[in-house]
Amino acid sequence: MKGSLKLSLTQKLQQRLSPLQMRFVRLLEMNGPEIEEEVRREVDDNPALEVVTDGPEPSAEGDFNESSEDLQLADYRNEDEIPSYRFEARNRSRDDAYFEPVAVAEESSLSESLMEQLAETDVTPLDLQIARYIIGNLDDNGYLTRTLDQILDDLAINAGIEVDMDHLRELVRRVRALDPPGICAYDLRDCLALQLRRLAPTDARNLALEIVDHYFDVFSLRHFDRLATMLGVSKEQLREAVDIIRTLNPKPGGQVGGNAGDDKLRHIIPDFNIETDGDKLTLTLVNNLPELTIEESYVSDGNEFMAGSTERNRKDAQAFIMRKREDATEFIDLLRLRQETLYRVMEAILKYQHDFFMTEDESKLRPMILKDIAAMTGYDLSVISRATAGKYVATPGGIYPLKFFFNEKVNADEDSSSREILAVIREIIDAEDHHDPLNDDALMQKLAERGYDLARRTVAKYRERLGIPVARLRKQI
Repeated sequence: MKGSLKLSLTQKLQQRLSPLQMRFVRLLEMNGPEIEEEVRREVDDNPALEVVTDGPEPSAEGDFNESSEDLQLADYRNEDEIPSYRFEARNRSRDDAYFEPVAVAEESSLSESLMEQLAETDVTPLDLQIARYIIGNLDDNGYLTRTLDQILDDLAINAGIEVDMDHLRELVRRVRALDPPGICAYDLRDCLALQLRRLAPTDARNLALEIVDHYFDVFSLRHFDRLATMLGVSKEQLREAVDIIRTLNPKPGGQVGGNAGDDKLRHIIPDFNIETDGDKLTLTLVNNLPELTIEESYVSDGNEFMAGSTERNRKDAQAFIMRKREDATEFIDLLRLRQETLYRVMEAILKYQHDFFMTEDESKLRPMILKDIAAMTGYDLSVISRATAGKYVATPGGIYPLKFFFNEKVNADEDSSSREILAVIREIIDAEDHHDPLNDDALMQKLAERGYDLARRTVAKYRERLGIPVARLRKQI
């Protein structure tokens, strides 16, 4: 059969976002620090954008009043780089105590810490190389991820080091003796046992070690009555041993490494602030953005500055000025539209969840979905979703993500929100008998007594969302 060429016409309707809409969507998704960085970058890139400064510009004329000390301080880019002695006069005697700031080094990683400890012992260079390979097989929690047979094969194949099993076990034992206690364990039981063996021997410690070594399965299932019978001890003795086990760290490797300074920098900057004054709520958009305007020289077409230029250069310059001015005007308009959109969305949430913001009681949260806010603001669902993603609001009771206020109805015929159910479940579990905790069926009955008709599977789903374990794991001695 002979092939043939055919020409056909089809008509198709598609909806595409314009470049301007795409840019607005990207700005809307940004949180506070991200939009501030975007504004700084845009001001640096576009010469037509100018930050409006408060107060008159300093005059070029006038007396020069800078001292030699001021000139020396001007050599540094910012105050963080200026040495401390530049800020103070050291008018003290040589015997006075004087504070000298010292540089704080970043905390070493787990492998670096272990290798430093090993280097201080009487270990040969070859053993140090093998130990480095063993430490390299530890995960972030400090557990050994490969068996000794696998490590032997890896050493022979990858590093070309032949070592017998007894020597490898001795090196593993040395690593397990390092700090933090519990490092290089094979599993959780081994990790707890390593830490218990480091503790001073007491009756409670010895009982805890026996539980971990020989009755760990029964202990993990929290069958305390059965465990006390098997060990032949009283409940008080068993409680003391269990309390010691609870003080142990199941992830010893997690306490080494990382930078504490980084943790301090990980803080939330709210985008909105809500203040209460009696029955009145005041919403404020936390705006750290500078006011932008068009730079004066880009307001006109620049003909007055190109009197002696050729026609080609004049046209190129005018095209450049117009392009930068249009980009700057577009960015200012988009920024204003972003702020207006965010405020209107948060204002709608405030009206919808007015009772919660007045009391900050989670049971007062009404069922609310994106469609409810879209109906109040007139925005599309995607706009609401982007406007609330990664944004936070500060209230007198704390800081909440905007996604916190969106929750579905539990039943179609009831006005109970999932947040309300979560608060009730947490309240019931907090008040339960810790020696005989409530299972999901009992929780379902308790909720039914309060007027919440839920299935047992739904109750289990909400309990898991709260991070609350099953009744067996909540049982105490």
